[in-house]
Amino acid sequence: MARDVQLTRQSEPNSLEGISPDLQAELNNIENQFNVTSEKLKQISERFEEELREGLEKEGSNLSMNVTWVLGLPTGHETGEYVTIDLGGTNLRICFVTLKGGHEEIGIKQHACRLPPTIKTGDAESLWNFIVDSLDEFLKTHELTANRTDRLPLGFCFSYPAEQDYINHGKLKTWTKGFDIDGVEGEDAAAQLRDALAKRNLPLELVALVNDTTGAMIASAYKDPDTIIGAIFGTGCNAAYVENVGSIPKLKSSLPPDTPMAINCEYGAFDNAHRVLPRTKYDVIVDEGSPRPGEQTFEKMSAGLYLGEIFRLVVLDLHEKGLIFPGQDAPNLKEPYKLDTALLSALEDDPLEACRTRLEECLGVKVTLDETRVAHRLAEIIAKRGARLCSCGIAAICRMKNITSGHVAADGTVANKHPKFKGRWTEALGEILDWPRDRKEDPIIITSAEDGSGIGAAVISAMTLYRIHTGNTDGIQPR
Repeated sequence: MARDVQLTRQSEPNSLEGISPDLQAELNNIENQFNVTSEKLKQISERFEEELREGLEKEGSNLSMNVTWVLGLPTGHETGEYVTIDLGGTNLRICFVTLKGGHEEIGIKQHACRLPPTIKTGDAESLWNFIVDSLDEFLKTHELTANRTDRLPLGFCFSYPAEQDYINHGKLKTWTKGFDIDGVEGEDAAAQLRDALAKRNLPLELVALVNDTTGAMIASAYKDPDTIIGAIFGTGCNAAYVENVGSIPKLKSSLPPDTPMAINCEYGAFDNAHRVLPRTKYDVIVDEGSPRPGEQTFEKMSAGLYLGEIFRLVVLDLHEKGLIFPGQDAPNLKEPYKLDTALLSALEDDPLEACRTRLEECLGVKVTLDETRVAHRLAEIIAKRGARLCSCGIAAICRMKNITSGHVAADGTVANKHPKFKGRWTEALGEILDWPRDRKEDPIIITSAEDGSGIGAAVISAMTLYRIHTGNTDGIQPR
């Protein structure tokens, strides 16, 4: 019987009775540092709303609140064939999208390849050559341009802060997500891609430059009219929503005040002044070791690119204090960004023995079951904080726009792959917006826009071509 009890205890990841008092005390301290109370969530969200409004009022604000020149949401009747590319933080994805109207299945052929580290920190020419080479190979593989005399419309999903004077234009303000490529910042990324396509004589016409967050919103709205916001909870974090032109003081335009305009918030930069976010010493280390210290403060505390690194730093701290993996060197723990967010998901979702095996593979050390339980708890603490912080920006948009119900179309690996994210995010949103505790259903829910970037770029390209066809060329650069 005693053996049965022991086996039961070992199968419970949350059971920490076996750890030393010193380690328990350190765990309690870490948990307190990462805990974000309801009161703190509300304080963060209030400041968030202030920064959103500042970004709409004037250029040069901390939050860019970029005008996208996507005029409203799709009708759901958009059709046609489109090539899209999605330059994300980890992969380059190329799609051939066939739209048949919102009630019909979307046709899609796609290929994704991992971006080489040399590209992420190289120069502009290397970046565009890599993209054009990949496009050329994709077109040939799928025989998309054989016997065609016209140019296929191309939608470019560019997931970085860009100032858009037109929908087919985008001047990069700053690289994010660990990118630091020379020769693109301050330049029109759309024009650079257009030039690279022309040099190779590829039969593609760049129609729209789209942010992935706007793409997530549009892709979901194409099928789901209850969509209110597009959000990215993945490598980076961001949101997009529809504002009225009359509520964007910085936009000098002759468009009627009630014209709907999609806004790309670029709110990974929230609280760069460090006024409200509860940063720990680990967050400071992540920031100081990043290519752009002092930028993207909110993203570095909540996005998928950084959660694994925060976890690594906490575990390394415990190891250096002699509280876990005693007498072992653990070289992998000393390598920045060696651990990714997928490990945190596994630690919360997989059986204890599988977690131990995964940890031993990732860390290169022998791991006890109690140490596995500690890792599980740390993964829980860090991921929970990230999910709760992610609710603050959405809550701020909802309060600013008096949105009380609808669907938040979420793209990104954290939203779609982490087993506990949606529940934690929803709980925190309810705390901020004071939803009744005894509610039968949540008035605002996350829906999945998993393929939002590729399909979203195609739908926006279709909307843009339709506007050109009807003579509405506001925000479209003449070619």
